[in-house]
Amino acid sequence: MESTAKGVTPISKARQWNWVTILFLAVFHAGALAAPFFFEWKSLAVMVLLYWITIGWGIGMGYHRLHTHRSYIVPKWIEYLFAVCGTMTLEGGPIFWVATHRIHHQKSDQEGDPHSPRDGKWWSHIGWIIFGESKHNKTDELARYTPDLAKDPFYRWLNTWHFIPVTVSSLLIAYFGGWSMFLWAVCLRITLGLHSTWLVNSATHLWGRRRFDIRDDSRNSWWVAILTFGEGWHNNHHAHPNSARHGLTWLEVDMTWMQIRFLQLIGVASKVKVATVDMESSLARKVA
Repeated sequence: MESTAKGVTPISKARQWNWVTILFLAVFHAGALAAPFFFEWKSLAVMVLLYWITIGWGIGMGYHRLHTHRSYIVPKWIEYLFAVCGTMTLEGGPIFWVATHRIHHQKSDQEGDPHSPRDGKWWSHIGWIIFGESKHNKTDELARYTPDLAKDPFYRWLNTWHFIPVTVSSLLIAYFGGWSMFLWAVCLRITLGLHSTWLVNSATHLWGRRRFDIRDDSRNSWWVAILTFGEGWHNNHHAHPNSARHGLTWLEVDMTWMQIRFLQLIGVASKVKVATVDMESSLARKVA
């Protein structure tokens, strides 16, 4: 793989090991493998709840559909809450995550895509994370892709100190919940969430059905959609990136869309953009 110019992408394709990232991934994966030997029902319950809050709210409703694509609007305090939930996935701060994903859409499956399977299946899933120069805290370099977030002092702070929410919450879980809950609600939850999110980068550009004939390799994957609360309907999403709804038929269950729609019905979310199956344009329209 060829290296990209410094500062062009949030993670360069240089052939070098990111040892800090590798160390943390190794620790959390080891904890995830140990979790089944310390099973408790309350630990499982807390894990499921936090998985929903961090992946469903933090990534799906927050980092992806709200912060990256601005497919709907909520009060600023809810926007901030979703961003904090996103940091608890160990996927970096909001400016880093949003910059990476916006570049992915600009150059999807082309030269410059941070995580395309055309650079290798392994690369698209985890290789792009453990190789290269991570620019998690290079807020000024990434601001060109995220001017809306970079001008907000809270997002700049959170992007630099993105590890604080997950660190504090993990210590509290360990202190009050014990070893079993730490392994389940922290190690296993984070590991499962990472791989589920990475599957959107890898699996949904390799296997599945294509409803829309667009330039990239994106596909719809029902099983990835289950793991990610609706993010697996990836071909639909790439055809209509600004749509808050990814599952476009009743068979395409999209729990993230259901939550956004609920917020709209109670008057919390506004300017919600939604695509439909028969739309020929890539532009989403607002819900009537």
